[in-house]
Amino acid sequence: MGNRKKLNTSRRAFLKYGSLTAMTVAMDLTLPVIHPSQSGLMTSANADALDEIAIQGKNGLRVLNNRPLNAETPPHLLDDVITPNDRHFVRNNGLPPQMDATEWTLTVDGEVHNPLVLTLEQLKRFKQYTCSLQIECGGNGRAGFEPPAKGNQWTYGAIGCATYTGVRMKDVLRSAGLKNSAVYTGYYGSDLHLSGDPNKVPISRGTPISKAMDDHTLIVWEMNGRPLPALHGFPLRVVTPGWPGSTSIKWLKRITIRDQEHDGPKMTGYSYRVPQYPVPPGAHVPREDMKIIESMPVKSLITFPKSRLNWKYKKSLSVRGHAWAGDRSIKAVHVSIDFGVNWRKAVLTPPVNPFAWQNWKTVIDFPMKGYYEVWARATDSIGEMQPMVVPGWNPKGYLNNAMHRISVTVL
Repeated sequence: MGNRKKLNTSRRAFLKYGSLTAMTVAMDLTLPVIHPSQSGLMTSANADALDEIAIQGKNGLRVLNNRPLNAETPPHLLDDVITPNDRHFVRNNGLPPQMDATEWTLTVDGEVHNPLVLTLEQLKRFKQYTCSLQIECGGNGRAGFEPPAKGNQWTYGAIGCATYTGVRMKDVLRSAGLKNSAVYTGYYGSDLHLSGDPNKVPISRGTPISKAMDDHTLIVWEMNGRPLPALHGFPLRVVTPGWPGSTSIKWLKRITIRDQEHDGPKMTGYSYRVPQYPVPPGAHVPREDMKIIESMPVKSLITFPKSRLNWKYKKSLSVRGHAWAGDRSIKAVHVSIDFGVNWRKAVLTPPVNPFAWQNWKTVIDFPMKGYYEVWARATDSIGEMQPMVVPGWNPKGYLNNAMHRISVTVL
């Protein structure tokens, strides 16, 4: 109970300070101030306010909800080039099932000429691929929106880039023989509805056939060289890299091919949708004016050092992190230590394969003692860059890709 009280206090602080930020922007003041809680400067302070809640197989994650379980990774624990299993965020909609892999089957039906029912052994006879792929929750950054949106108040840590082994979705679909009428996939997992009703499905999302047929959309059974952890979909899941994590269905048991846009649970209404046009904060948006989120926006994260660092004057500071951009790649990452007046280009590495995040690093020499903020800004392959403030408000609090910032006090 004590942990829950502290967690609620942290959430209220986010909403309170988010309100101050939104008010500043809404008033169109000359100086676009962002409150530290929104910028990431309070990351470690929030961590201090929470006791770590143990999750089996996880290390250092912050629990946002325990039914269903949802937990994010603090930025400084995402410093690895490849996210280890124990530091990958968890996003659930239902309750994980207890499954026996030897009895597992995958059904492929709908708009296909040759419906399939495959065991794991049969699935593994397709050509196998191993790729490092990023998955990000569509609501990552929701805590920054004002008015607040209902749902898990993710800050920065609903992102991970692990290495998966599996088969290409397109190879399986081709084996089933897609009909000309095939336009959309519908994925179904075996997770249990919170109500306990076996006839209810907690979530069933899909993508246009074109995304399912991408070389890097996989059906996987391994994560970082080991069987999928139970919280990540054992024994089988989809990985739809670059799109909202909700399309990477876990505990996969069925792929149905549709002749129309999929209409499963959390595919309709306001779920994983944003307005088709800019709206003022708090506006009512008609359902017919909402559009499905597809490719995620350009984003970056500072993973080293941890925010609220005390640093010695005249000592160089190494700073590093990751950047990603949905279906696109990253062209550049820039860093500022003077509130965006000047920017320096960071060293950026190419992705190990498409849809993997890219690592960046730079070295900073501070001109004098005092308080500094390190800002990181990524630019994607078509020139779109991260905004400094929280971008367009939307009813469900999706797609916040505002720049990440940390604080450093030079002594």
